[in-house]
Amino acid sequence: MGQPDYSDKDKRVGHVEDIIIAPDKAVSYAIVGAGGFLGLGKHDVPMPVNQFKVKDGKHVLAGATKDTLKAMPEFEFAR
Repeated sequence: MGQPDYSDKDKRVGHVEDIIIAPDKAVSYAIVGAGGFLGLGKHDVPMPVNQFKVKDGKHVLAGATKDTLKAMPEFEFAR
């Protein structure tokens, strides 16, 4: 968690805020914080963990951009 996420073009697009663990104890989704500055305007989106690849020690989301992440429906934590 807290690791930056990059596009396949090596542009930073967000960072892992949290993870969702399925009942079978498998990690199913990562919550990616996209956009914002100092917590203002941040947009959290769920990403299936199978969409992440590791390349040169970095988390990579192929085809992702800050704009595509911001356009996705926002994830809201249960209260």
